[in-house]
Amino acid sequence: MSEQSSTSPRVAVVTGGSRGIGRETAERLAADGFAVVVNYAGNQAEADKAVATITENGGRAIACRADVADETEVAALFDAAETAFGGVDVVVHAAGVMTLAPLVDTDLDALDRMHRTNIRGTFVVDQQAARRLREGGAIINFSSSVLALALPGYSGYAATKGAVEAMTLVLAREMRGRDITVNAVAPGPTATALFLDGKDEETVARMAAQPPLERLGTPQDIAEVVSFLAGPGRWVNGQVVRANGGIA
Repeated sequence: MSEQSSTSPRVAVVTGGSRGIGRETAERLAADGFAVVVNYAGNQAEADKAVATITENGGRAIACRADVADETEVAALFDAAETAFGGVDVVVHAAGVMTLAPLVDTDLDALDRMHRTNIRGTFVVDQQAARRLREGGAIINFSSSVLALALPGYSGYAATKGAVEAMTLVLAREMRGRDITVNAVAPGPTATALFLDGKDEETVARMAAQPPLERLGTPQDIAEVVSFLAGPGRWVNGQVVRANGGIA
């Protein structure tokens, strides 16, 4: 495990960093002083925009493509981070896919795609993180508050996020002696393309009214929680933080 110079920045890898919560998180961590590796699956243009925004604001960032479920590509992602910035301190695994349908109507190919990205992807990314993070680091996975809400139509997606929570809690205990925290953030309804896609205005308004704060979350709300877990929140470990405005 590489040692970190007192003068070098802490380094964060953010998967799914080209859009939505992942992109907002990458920009927030850069503002916090991290050098950031923005991982993307296919949208290089958006990843490059995220990097440009970070560098224009005085930060350091690179974009790196990798399929999070492919162990060879994820290993290369960590190699790129180490080559560019000297090591990795924080991994934020925000990449994910969601297909909604009642269980009885769920297409099994769609279920397999969610399983591959959300479960296998988390396992592969966390495996590299556990092997390569420097002491004092943090692994932050993404679950979802739909687990507690048990919303109809979310059975396949919620099942994958249940697996993410299980991996998170076990890995936190397996990292004993490394001074590395492992947590998951479970957003509630958040105004991102992933959430809004396919929902009519009435559905969005109804879900926005459910939390006591009576609004949808924003990517900035979630990035703030990640920033805490990546930085000062060293005594929070092995937890699922439900960032949902009190909806559940």
